Amino acid sequence: MFPYLSDLTNYLFGLNFTFPLPMFGFMVAIAFIAGNYVWTLEMKRKEREGLLLATTKKVIVGEKASVNELVTNGLFGFLVGYKLLGVILNYSEIVSKHEGLPDYILSTQGNIFGGLLIGGVMAYLKYRDAEKKRLPEPKEVEETVHPFQEVGPMTFVAAIAGIIGAKLFDAIEDIDRLVADPIEVIFSGSGLSIYGGLIIGGGSVIYYAYKKGLKVVHVVDACAPTLMLAYGIGRIGCQLSGDGDWGIPNDLPMPDAISFLPEWMWKFDYLGNISGIDLGEVGRPVLVDGMTYTGNAWPTPFYETVMSFIIFGILWGVRNKIKVAGVMFSVYLMFNGVERFFIEKIRINSNYNIFGIEATQAEIIAVLLFIMGAVGVWYFTKKSKSSV
Repeated sequence: MFPYLSDLTNYLFGLNFTFPLPMFGFMVAIAFIAGNYVWTLEMKRKEREGLLLATTKKVIVGEKASVNELVTNGLFGFLVGYKLLGVILNYSEIVSKHEGLPDYILSTQGNIFGGLLIGGVMAYLKYRDAEKKRLPEPKEVEETVHPFQEVGPMTFVAAIAGIIGAKLFDAIEDIDRLVADPIEVIFSGSGLSIYGGLIIGGGSVIYYAYKKGLKVVHVVDACAPTLMLAYGIGRIGCQLSGDGDWGIPNDLPMPDAISFLPEWMWKFDYLGNISGIDLGEVGRPVLVDGMTYTGNAWPTPFYETVMSFIIFGILWGVRNKIKVAGVMFSVYLMFNGVERFFIEKIRINSNYNIFGIEATQAEIIAVLLFIMGAVGVWYFTKKSKSSV
C-alpha cells in the first residue's frame, strides 16, 4: 500500500524519503485539476454554441490597494506560514503519527512567527503589485467575463463546500461516533462521505452560477462528465492508500473466465493501509466493522474507478449529440445512482431501516439520484418538445 505520496515515489524510483502528504489527498487534488480542465473545455464549447454568453462588468483600475485587499492577502499568508513553518519544525513528530499531516492542518497548532512572516510578505506583495498598476487618476473600464473564466472560482467553491458536506454526511452516518468524540470526527483528516460532498458542493456551485447570471442548466450539463472523471480519480487515492473504503470479505476463488487478470483485481489484503486496519489472514480471522476477514476484501475503490472512467467516456462521447438542455446532467445522475447502488452490495456501511427495508445511506441517495435523473430526462425532453 501507499498511504503517502512519498511511499509511491520511493517504490517507483527507488528513493528513501518520507513526506506526510496522504495519497488520498494528493489524488483528490489531481481530481480537481483534471476536472477543472475538462469542465473548462465544456464551458468553452457551450459558449461557442451560444448556450452560455459572456458578460461585461465595470471595474475601477489604477487604484491603490485597499485595506480589505491587504488584510485578505495578509490573513491568507498568515495561515500558510503558520502551518508551513509548523510542519517544518515538527516534521518528525507529524510523520510518526497516523493521519499526521491532515490532523495537523485541521488543528489549531502552528508557528506564529511563520504566520507573521508570510502574512507580512503577502500583504507587501499585494501592495507593490497595486502600486505598479496605479494611475494618477483611477478610471472605470468594462471587462468581458467569459463563462469558462468562472470555472476556477466554481471549482474552489465546490472544493470548500464539498469538504464540509462530506464531513457532515460522514458524521450523520455514524451518530454514535460523533456523540462519543465530536472534536475528533469534525476535525479529523479522515472520514468523508462522497455523496455529502456531491450534494453540498453541487448545491453551492448551482447557487454561485445563478448569482453570476449563468444559465444553470447548461453549467451543470457541462459539469456532468467532469464529476464522473473526478470521482474516478479520487477513488484511485482510496485504493492506493487503503483508506477503509474497501468492500466486504472476499474469500471466493477467482473465476476461470478472468483468471488472466491480476488477483488483486478480484480480492486484496490492503496490507499496510493508511487506516492501520488489520484484515487478518488465512487461519487468523479478524473482526472488522462486524465482519470477519481472513486477509482479503473486495477492491471496491478499484471497481468504482473503472466504472467511473467508463461512464465518463460515455458522457464525453455523447455530449455533442444530446441537444436538450438538462438531459446530460440527468443521465449523469442515473449513471451515478446505478453505479453506487450496485457497488454498495459489496461495501461496508451502516444500514438504515426505511419502511422495513434495510439500506445504507449511499443506497438511499443512489436510488433518489436515479429517480431524479429519470424524471429529469422525461421533464426536459417534454419541455423541449412543447417549446418547438
